[in-house]
Amino acid sequence: MTDVWPIGVFTSINAGFGVHLDVVSELKIPSIQIHSPHGEQRNSDHAKKFLAQCADSGITITVVFCGFDGESYADIPTTAKTVGLVPEDTRQQRAADARLTAQFARDLGCDTLGMHIGFVPQDRQSASYKDLIEVTRSLLDELAEHGQKMHLETGQETAEHLLEFLHDVDRDNLFINFDPANMILYGTGDPIDALRKVGAYVRSVHCKDALWAPEGQRGSSWGREVALGQGDVNIRKYLETLKELGYTGPLTIERELSQDPAQQKIDVGQAVTLLENLRSELWP
Repeated sequence: MTDVWPIGVFTSINAGFGVHLDVVSELKIPSIQIHSPHGEQRNSDHAKKFLAQCADSGITITVVFCGFDGESYADIPTTAKTVGLVPEDTRQQRAADARLTAQFARDLGCDTLGMHIGFVPQDRQSASYKDLIEVTRSLLDELAEHGQKMHLETGQETAEHLLEFLHDVDRDNLFINFDPANMILYGTGDPIDALRKVGAYVRSVHCKDALWAPEGQRGSSWGREVALGQGDVNIRKYLETLKELGYTGPLTIERELSQDPAQQKIDVGQAVTLLENLRSELWP
């Protein structure tokens, strides 16, 4: 079935995240998610230029991910303090910035915004949690006016808490970008179990792999990202579960090796082969 599970890759225009576009082109990968560029390049002229590059290579843009100044993934505590809309002192500014990224996505002809919203507060009665709900609703309502939706990437919450947040936001254009490796990297739960729990909301996915942190350190220290098929996700089981859930969209490879493009190309190429082989077995 050629229309099921097209291969994708996570890339960036200039922000240093994801696979370089020339690698995408060389490997003839048909779809991409992109990390939003820096502010000065987040305009319609740059969108036109990037679209032209994609058109030349036959590439479709499926999700545009927000990135915010001041975010750091140096370690899990720093991530909790700096990432997404959760930090209170930057929440309004970042919500406004996300609106600019949504406009850039529209300039690219993409109807989906992606985001790491951050470590959602556990206390659902707290003022910070309630304000986060309202800020998220406001952003989603504006996206809906333009026919857009938002995918929250998994990993920083358990599946159960993520479902609570989705329920509390209560907007029909809020979905999930499921990343199984993040569940391992953050120590928030078995990725296959989590996928089954949140499956009804999954509209895009990452194909990424990781190894658990040592026992006793999960949730406080990072696990370790590795090449697809070499970690603890169990990629075959992951794809089998996606099929059970009825997911037929892109399988977007993410490999965080921006400082080593040669190895990145090798790993992404091997990931493409692995996914294509599994796809042919699961969808004969």
